[in-house]
Amino acid sequence: MFFEQLLQQVINGLMLGSIYISVAVAFTLTIGILNFLNFTIPALYMLAGMVGWSLSHYGLPFGISGPLNWAVALLIGIVCAILGSLLVERFTYRYFKMKHGDATEHAIPLVSSLGFLLIFEYLILIAHGSDTRGFSTPFSNTDLRLFGFIISIPQFLSLIFSILIVAGLSVLLNRTKLGRALRAIAENPEVATLMGIEVNKIVPIVFVMTGFLCGVSASIFAINYHEVSPYMGDHVGTKAIAAMVIGGLGSVWGAIAGGLIVGLSETLSIYFFGASSAQITVWGLLLILLVFKPTGLFGHNAIGKGKF
Repeated sequence: MFFEQLLQQVINGLMLGSIYISVAVAFTLTIGILNFLNFTIPALYMLAGMVGWSLSHYGLPFGISGPLNWAVALLIGIVCAILGSLLVERFTYRYFKMKHGDATEHAIPLVSSLGFLLIFEYLILIAHGSDTRGFSTPFSNTDLRLFGFIISIPQFLSLIFSILIVAGLSVLLNRTKLGRALRAIAENPEVATLMGIEVNKIVPIVFVMTGFLCGVSASIFAINYHEVSPYMGDHVGTKAIAAMVIGGLGSVWGAIAGGLIVGLSETLSIYFFGASSAQITVWGLLLILLVFKPTGLFGHNAIGKGKF
């Protein structure tokens, strides 16, 4: 009986890890290519979820429509996350880079992204309050029983979908002209410019991918756990940062491993020691890993070299 319960928790942890994977990859892209930690990512995640809930509950603003279908609402939420990410790109990376040049590396973009995090979060708090909101989907009772174990079909599909997204991203980075341009910018933006790469046109693509990944992850969470809140990004953001570091800075496949490890450690610690132990377990595991392998499981010694 104990072994069966333990294995069920392992399954639950892997499913939970699918939520962290996409957000961890979003962090990996910005720190791997642009070499700064984008603190707005948790807010973009929250924005997609809350916009999706608002549209499915109230509809489009100014009475344009009634409540929208949940899938359409989440799709619009993803678009809003992408637009929010582009707004951050315009007024963090591009504006300060153009105005101050290398003097801004890397503190000013980081601090300005933190400002956008607070702006997005408090705008949602003003609009909808701080309560957790239920999100209705047709997938409330779609569990699969396999050999006595319960597997949520939406969670399983979400895990597969997250891995496929990362696989597609890896192909894009390694096999396409755009990917080569992104890797060149990651190595040295100045040299990439001398080689004819239009950095100011390529960098926004990183932010589009970041917003998309956050929106997809928030949609996966809403579908699987049937709730959203203005603080949902805070929880996932910290776990995704831990997943990114555990997997290795700059490694998109490491983000998968890190996300699954964080999901497993969280569910197992809750099972054995209670909910209050989850943060201690995750961050304790991270600290132990950094002592013995500072680059993470699949990371490299230099942030700007040999990534992806």
